[in-house]
Amino acid sequence: MQIKRKPEWLKIRLNQGENYLKVNEIVKDHHLHTICQSGNCPNMGECWSKGTATFMILGNICTRNCKFCNVTTGKPLAIDPNEPEKLANSIRLMKLKHCVVTSVDRDDLEDLGSSHWANCIKKVKEINPQTSIEVLIPDFQGNRDCIQRVIDAGPEIISHNLETVERLTPLIRSKAKYRLSLDVLKQIAESGVRAKSGIMLGLGETEDEILQVMDDLLEVDCKIITIGQYLQPSRQNYPVVDYITPEKFEYYRLKALEKGFEFAESAPLVRSSYHAENQVK
Repeated sequence: MQIKRKPEWLKIRLNQGENYLKVNEIVKDHHLHTICQSGNCPNMGECWSKGTATFMILGNICTRNCKFCNVTTGKPLAIDPNEPEKLANSIRLMKLKHCVVTSVDRDDLEDLGSSHWANCIKKVKEINPQTSIEVLIPDFQGNRDCIQRVIDAGPEIISHNLETVERLTPLIRSKAKYRLSLDVLKQIAESGVRAKSGIMLGLGETEDEILQVMDDLLEVDCKIITIGQYLQPSRQNYPVVDYITPEKFEYYRLKALEKGFEFAESAPLVRSSYHAENQVK
């Protein structure tokens, strides 16, 4: 399939100002991973220049091989027991009022990494009591005990991305299931924590399918949604089927609000943690 040329609205200039360099130095000095780097996020320059970053715990090797993702797949290394403290101290040095934490999938671990997740959240809160936390979690294979372990650690927002419409899920996500992900979000919302999810456009979905995703999320009381353009990270990843115009993204943002979402971020370069500090309010 011929690779589509990016339209003008997707061409960005990387900002590498003083704050960008400071964040980069802190991340390197503490041997941390960020999804900004591993996922080739187009907003890295903007976010890092503002002194914010999305941290990725549990290593940078994933046990799954999703077709949209640029994170390395393979056998993960052992968990770093000092990671919770390194993460918390980095957030302190960055003076963040709100932080976002995500992880690779760790299907190799007995508790799927949920205990380490809880330890990281608790340590961040201990060292940074004024910092609010959003976590972007995997599905934990639908294990309710693992999900509850993260909920009980007390993050302000728990996000779990559907990534795409139900029809395309088996093509795009290597192990995850659309309905299982909805169950994860339902458990989060029923616990009283704000639930959030995101999807990518440009994978071959239809407008009706996108609107159905909105209805499905609202059905499980997930009231925060992010919608962004899928960008093929490498030739090995799933190809872009279409580039959606900024006007169409705005149409979906208004539709989401009309349907009852409390917060909807929808634009070509939106990613799940983009402007996350606004959503916690």
